[in-house]
Amino acid sequence: MAATTTPCCAPIAREPLSETDAADLAVMLKAVADPVRLRLLSMIGSHAGGEACVCDLTDAFDLTAPTISHHLKVLRTAGLIDGERRGTWVYYRIVPEAVNKLGALFTPLTESSPSRLGDLELLPV
Repeated sequence: MAATTTPCCAPIAREPLSETDAADLAVMLKAVADPVRLRLLSMIGSHAGGEACVCDLTDAFDLTAPTISHHLKVLRTAGLIDGERRGTWVYYRIVPEAVNKLGALFTPLTESSPSRLGDLELLPV
């Protein structure tokens, strides 16, 4: 009987990222590293029906419409959201594959497996 191994660690700790994967992921991580963009992504993803009109997003911020548009463009360029123009408004939705790729980067595949980083002591912040 052949032994099977189950990966124990989050993908980031399992093996080194390729240069291409690191560059692609860095674009997405930079996009969500901004609090406004992170909130926009959350608002779009949690909006009824899975999409949000730009008109539903702008009132939540004390920012100008062009600034909100800039942040949405950064998220769209990073591949995290997609948009569709309907009349004068643009409706945005999350790109599940891209968001899942980010989430999976740090998520261990098993809950009780030891980690190579397990010897690190966590210090209170």
